[in-house]
Amino acid sequence: MKIKSLYIAAKDKNVGSLFISMSMMEVLKRNFYRVAFFKPILTSKDCEDYNISFMRKRYNLDMAYEECYGFTLEYVESMIAANKENELLNELIAKYKKLENEYDFVLCEGVRKSFLNANISYDLNQKIAQNFGSGYINIISAKNSSLEEIVENMQMEKKNIVCEGCDHFATFINRVDVAIYDDLLHMLKKESDVYALKEIPELDMLSIEDIIESTGANVITTKENYRTRVVKGFLVADSLVDNFLDNVKDGDLVVVSADRSDIVLALLGTLYSSSYPKISGILFTSGSKLHPNIAKLIEGIEIFHLALLSVETSSYDSINFLSKIYPRLRVDSHRKISLSLGLFNNSVDISRIEQRLQAPASEVLTPMMFEYKLFEMARRNKRRVVLPESMDERVLRAAEIILRRGVADIIFLAKEEEFVQRYSKLGLNLSDATIVDHLSSPLMQEFVEVFYEMRKEKGLTRQASKDAMIHVNYFATMMVHLGYADAMVSGAMHSTADTIRPALQIIKTKPSVSLVSSLFFMCFKTKVLVYGDCAINQDPSAEELAQIAISCAESASYFGIEPRVALLSYSSGESGEGEDVEKVKKAFEIVKLKNPNLLVEGPIQYDAAINKDVAKIKLPTSKIAGDATVFVFPDLNTGNNTYKAVQRSSDVIAIGPILQGLRKPVNDLSRGALVEDIVNTIAITAIQAGDMH
Repeated sequence: MKIKSLYIAAKDKNVGSLFISMSMMEVLKRNFYRVAFFKPILTSKDCEDYNISFMRKRYNLDMAYEECYGFTLEYVESMIAANKENELLNELIAKYKKLENEYDFVLCEGVRKSFLNANISYDLNQKIAQNFGSGYINIISAKNSSLEEIVENMQMEKKNIVCEGCDHFATFINRVDVAIYDDLLHMLKKESDVYALKEIPELDMLSIEDIIESTGANVITTKENYRTRVVKGFLVADSLVDNFLDNVKDGDLVVVSADRSDIVLALLGTLYSSSYPKISGILFTSGSKLHPNIAKLIEGIEIFHLALLSVETSSYDSINFLSKIYPRLRVDSHRKISLSLGLFNNSVDISRIEQRLQAPASEVLTPMMFEYKLFEMARRNKRRVVLPESMDERVLRAAEIILRRGVADIIFLAKEEEFVQRYSKLGLNLSDATIVDHLSSPLMQEFVEVFYEMRKEKGLTRQASKDAMIHVNYFATMMVHLGYADAMVSGAMHSTADTIRPALQIIKTKPSVSLVSSLFFMCFKTKVLVYGDCAINQDPSAEELAQIAISCAESASYFGIEPRVALLSYSSGESGEGEDVEKVKKAFEIVKLKNPNLLVEGPIQYDAAINKDVAKIKLPTSKIAGDATVFVFPDLNTGNNTYKAVQRSSDVIAIGPILQGLRKPVNDLSRGALVEDIVNTIAITAIQAGDMH
């Protein structure tokens, strides 16, 4: 029977229910258009349920908060005490069925078993799941348990699920000690649909945001990005500055009175010293204030990589309170979320889960579905992407997300010591990246010689070749050409010409392709369209326009978009005349000649290409009109302005430009790119690299 819902339940507190719910939602949103999140039993109505709020916000669920839960625990207790359990179940089923009818899939999260008392059946979650017809997922904590205890607990839980008549979908054994992880995997070999996930210390660490929220601290200074920075430990500054510095560790939150100007100055010094670890922040206690001159000094530091907080409590009371705070997974905790999803993807058989879900075939493709598909495609065929712009904070943050989610291996061009200082100051961890100092690399001489041999007939001298290789984009491009990397992404700090010129000179085009072109993936609410060429070719000829169309169609197909190509013009069919229209007509004929099986229409106006009602009037017999997925613009002026107009006026996500036609992938970033734009571009580039191997 086809599964339309999953029911997740955990026995204990802090076992990772939100982590598993989030990870399963990622899989579901990649496969289903509309997914609901539902908690049959809410522990209390006094405050908003954190997990519901998290899921609604992160996944933009089109559900009111009230739709996301059934009844409170208090109501459940009263119904069961009155011997009305069946009535309770019927009421829950009615609420669930409403969601089942309105949504493609429902992800349910049960009440924690530790909340169930003597008056409520211990197996209430199983009863609810059975009546919903949900696949059942249970979460077991391996924290402080031996191998034998973990396996015995898992087997008992699994047996209990089946005995209650539930469909066991999966068991997640979370927080497994790294020391016993391999042995546990060996013992679980014969168990079906049971997955073990390692304990990751960082996921159990507080963030600056956790501390601000829990203590009500006054924020003196911090950037939004630094609120998600993790705190690895607490250090009370109660000694002389000379001795105090010996105790500073990476990621510490230093608890100190603000009048200790000597300590504050010493901590500021550690930020810019390669000899000391980088702390996460400073918490001033007892309502103390910084000396005006120290405050002025901090205010004058242009880039201040530190959170300064202030509380009214003493150092002792502050530390005592901080030790009792439990960390939360937050919607904006991109670093922790990436680490969590990377752990899940590397520990779980995603293909098996997707196979059991049996998502129906659908032409609906939301931006979220498309993005998740990109990540999964890249992760399954991991490639090495070189990023020459190691000075850019956005690139560093994007690279950490890519590494943590296991999407690609990353190579940076940088001096190692300076690079480590840079990312440590930002509170990032890029230790898994490969660092190449191109200026002192043994590869330099090889690259200079290869480039000289490639270009000497065009007048290039050895000295000019060496000068070129000193530029990070040329060196990175040569790494890709000679196989030291699989792909390159640049452009956050460099112009498009600086990124593309080395690629054209070194990598060059595929044998079957006459020119390099670009495309944008335009992510609308329920579909992803391809626009080309909006970034490279200024006024392509008919032959070049045909090549752009064919390249765009191939790219669309590879990324899961069925190509139906519209060659755009200011007229449709035979209605117009003129040089520009004739160019598109000729391009259409060339495309049909070279690829007769490709669905293509041209010349066609944009409205006739995208709107079925207009298409019926202007091109009633066309198979593409009104249903095009690939839009090829006649020139750069039209294409660039159109994509920007659509992007800004229709709240559309534009991913690109993505270059096509090169022998090996190189992609250009906008200098205004956001971190998420860079992440998506790296993922797409890694997928392109996998396709070319």
